[in-house]
Amino acid sequence: MCTRNHLEACFYLTIHQNYVMNSAMSTLSERMLLQKTASIQQKITGELAGRIIGQKDVIEQLLTALLAGGHVLLVGVPGLAKTLIVKTLADALSLTFGRIQFTPDLMPTDITGTDILDTSSTGGAREFRFVKGPIFCNLLLADELNRTPPKTQAALLQAMQEHAITAGGKTYTLPAPFLVFATQNPIEQAGTYPLPEAQLDRFMFQVSVNYPSRNEEFEIVRQTTVGLEKPVSKLVSPAEILELQHLVPSVPCADHVIAAAVDLVRQTRPHESGIAEIRDNISFGAGPRAAQMLVLAAKARTLLHGRFAVDMTDIQALAHSVLRHRLVLSFEAEARGYSPDRLIDTILSALWP
Repeated sequence: MCTRNHLEACFYLTIHQNYVMNSAMSTLSERMLLQKTASIQQKITGELAGRIIGQKDVIEQLLTALLAGGHVLLVGVPGLAKTLIVKTLADALSLTFGRIQFTPDLMPTDITGTDILDTSSTGGAREFRFVKGPIFCNLLLADELNRTPPKTQAALLQAMQEHAITAGGKTYTLPAPFLVFATQNPIEQAGTYPLPEAQLDRFMFQVSVNYPSRNEEFEIVRQTTVGLEKPVSKLVSPAEILELQHLVPSVPCADHVIAAAVDLVRQTRPHESGIAEIRDNISFGAGPRAAQMLVLAAKARTLLHGRFAVDMTDIQALAHSVLRHRLVLSFEAEARGYSPDRLIDTILSALWP
């Protein structure tokens, strides 16, 4: 049986081999990077506590997605500090921040930018010049994403997948790191446009933002009604975040853990599932990207928790956030009041009683 020291030695050897092949990596030692990653959650959580009361699970999942380089869809009723959490996180991480308030009349060029006719820099000669849109930032808050039509929603697809946008026949690379944290109001349906499955699949997580406890709500009201706002210290630079993101794929993950992630995802597909409740209530399950996202996010969570290898607790802890927006329930299931989370619980109980 492998000892902890043996696992640690394998871990650093893997990281070292990865760094040798990539000359762009930082000169910081592997041990310093691991120590930084293991402590980042505690530091940022402590820093955000001055502005954000509660929501520790939400903050941890945002940090996990950040390290894994994944996009996040935050779903919750108005007034639960979804926008404030994202803005405060951007401040603490020294990231350039962009915010787009999605509305029914928003156009794709309002997101990506557009060519304008410019005569100021060519001695009177006319030429087109590209003016960058708000998407050119490190962390983009897409507020109420489902309020804009599909044509405008689609403007984000290339950016989320390729970290680039195309305008006027030219492709422009977005700043690195680039992340989209989008919000959605689940209770207001008038004037909204459901997100297509192709776009939902680009999000690593769908994070549910829930009501605070009574003590947390008391503290929120007490702190936010005195007219003072605690400043946020900048803890991590974009360059350091990129180093940490490059570290994540090097985290060891045993084959049996990868197999568990694959089996979990395959059980969401009604034509493959051996669970009657799944076959009766899901029309379409998650695709292979879900398993990829699950393993990558598990590696990021492992580092945040200061461990050296992924284990089954990481897969189980992230299953709901990775899968809930990738399941298409049948009409009958919706009529009976089923939710994706309930069906994910059913799968987890069947696979790991």
